[in-house]
Amino acid sequence: MGTAASDTPPTREPAAGALSRPAVPGPLAGVRVVELSTTIMGPYCGLLLAELGAEVVKLEAPTGDIARQLGVGRSPGMSAIYLNANRGKRSVAIDLKHPRAAEVIRRLLRGADVFLHNFRPASAERLGLGSQAVRAIEPAIIYCAGYGYGQGGRYRDEPAYDDVIQAASGIAALQGRRDPDGDPSYVVTNIVDKTVGSMMALAIVAALVRRGGSGVGSCVEVPMLESAVFFGLLEQMGGAMFDPPIGRSGYPRTASPHRRPYRTSDGHVAVMVYTDRHWRDFFALVGHPGRAEDPRYATAAARTEHIDELYGWLADELARRPTAWWLERLRDADIPASPVNDVEDVLADPHVRDVGLFERREHPSEGWLHEVRLPFVFDGEPLAHERVAAGRLGEHVREVLGGLGVPDTEVEALVEAGVVFPAVDDRQTALLEQ
Repeated sequence: MGTAASDTPPTREPAAGALSRPAVPGPLAGVRVVELSTTIMGPYCGLLLAELGAEVVKLEAPTGDIARQLGVGRSPGMSAIYLNANRGKRSVAIDLKHPRAAEVIRRLLRGADVFLHNFRPASAERLGLGSQAVRAIEPAIIYCAGYGYGQGGRYRDEPAYDDVIQAASGIAALQGRRDPDGDPSYVVTNIVDKTVGSMMALAIVAALVRRGGSGVGSCVEVPMLESAVFFGLLEQMGGAMFDPPIGRSGYPRTASPHRRPYRTSDGHVAVMVYTDRHWRDFFALVGHPGRAEDPRYATAAARTEHIDELYGWLADELARRPTAWWLERLRDADIPASPVNDVEDVLADPHVRDVGLFERREHPSEGWLHEVRLPFVFDGEPLAHERVAAGRLGEHVREVLGGLGVPDTEVEALVEAGVVFPAVDDRQTALLEQ
């Protein structure tokens, strides 16, 4: 794992008042979630629930979630990705294959509102955590599983990750339509994992609302492939939307190879000239008002048909002047535009600082961190509630089990037997450093 250059707290400060809001219970306060998931998709779902105020207990294998090892970090097992995806959760390290693990699981599930995981169905069944087994322990629970593929289809038992589903869902091929050679490519961010994690959270909240009226729990299946198709094809069906098809799939504007941040005379700018008014004003701005009457560009339908040549012309125009000149004129014309920010630019962006999107918090073991708050605003205020920091592996074993009424002597017996693993156990550090 990489190591941060310095343990010195960052010098950037959050926006004034960003951390001074009084803590109030989140809308999911009182909801107890047991999460058994790894990497990004399931943890992202759990993160959203925790940020909304739910109490989330994260179950991890004795070697920990693989995300603990992904990328830069100050300590073994505490990568930036893990810290981001697992804040607000309590870590319980447990050997689910141990004969006594079932008794711990039963205690965790009794009275829980949600159980979520992203294991394949056969794996969940082998661990005694299939939907029937879990609902036998807690009948009113919301059982939510994020699978690679829906259980009604022939791919149901196949493994899946974000890259694989980007390919299977058509996203990678759609990306390739912009490549001069037509080579498919992946979106840089884990777009499927986070989309499906968001859908899992939405499905869980919907099931909780339904349970509030009926008292009945639910078994919710959120498959990656189907979710990615739902997400990706909204505007990309094109002629394939119709039966029989009336043209090729895809949306020409987003597939144009000229759709990109444009070069200016001294850098780049992003600009979205879109409506009739936008184009009319842009044509006037660059001294070509007559183009607004050209049949190729006069309507949205005509522009879509001729988008490559129009965007090519736009690129040539934008290259004539510097970025600052364009941003000033485009904003005066109320045409959407932006500088092209890198991550470090986003951290310093004045609007982002105004709204307090980044909150600077001190982690008990990892020092000062920049965290991106949930962007929701309720009644004019961002959510602000007390939550735990992402824990070291097994850090909360004693706290969680003690809170469920398990006597200290019994907890220590479980530790001694190798069923659960507290963070103070040196075996965990040794495993993570391998």
